[in-house]
Amino acid sequence: MTDAPLRILIADDEPLATNRLAMLIERIEGATLAATAHDGDEAVRQAGLHLPDLVLLDIAMPGLDGIEVARALSRLPSSPAVVFITAFDQFAVAAFEVAAVDYLMKPAEAARLERAIDRARSFLNQRAASGDARPIPETPYLEEFWASDLSGLVRIAARDIDRVSAERDYMRLHVGKRSWLIHHSMAALEDGLDPALFVRLHRSAIVRRDTITGFARNPSGRWIARLADGSEQPVGRLYADQVRQIAGR
Repeated sequence: MTDAPLRILIADDEPLATNRLAMLIERIEGATLAATAHDGDEAVRQAGLHLPDLVLLDIAMPGLDGIEVARALSRLPSSPAVVFITAFDQFAVAAFEVAAVDYLMKPAEAARLERAIDRARSFLNQRAASGDARPIPETPYLEEFWASDLSGLVRIAARDIDRVSAERDYMRLHVGKRSWLIHHSMAALEDGLDPALFVRLHRSAIVRRDTITGFARNPSGRWIARLADGSEQPVGRLYADQVRQIAGR
């Protein structure tokens, strides 16, 4: 990758959104529009035809959705960088599972889009420097999450999460005194988080291992984990073996 203009494919089934992105790209130095697509299948075809450097990809589209398109693009000999631009924040975890370089909420602001394009250029330059046309290999575990707050979307590093608690169809990520809700399942998070860093202690709780300061038994004989912030986490019956494993017993 050089300093040549980044060739961009827009894939969005909403004409107004496509036109708006096209106009923003025209104003960004070092970026040029290569093609547009209005559904997932067309996005894959256009990417194979025009070989863009970057795809600005909606998620909810007819045919293949954006996540499926990203997986298809990753199999191309020289796969483009992917930035998701969507009206739905609940797909952020899935987006980063397919190695998207950024995730923007609609309507994308000009400055935010420019930062995303800069991130894509850095990603492509790093990949080119490694001599590999394929995506740079990632850890098999989730490294970050995106969650909504009043300012928009917040990036949360997995290693910073103290614990995860279930709230119906949502998971709450606790980081210090703050917390954020994401739309995900506890089982998927258990599979996605590095087991060297996190352990599931209850059907509705995952904790970071280094926040556990000790264990005690309650009056009924059930284990309770003591955490570094002074709180306590009951250990479910199905997870009692985790106590013995952590304590080396």
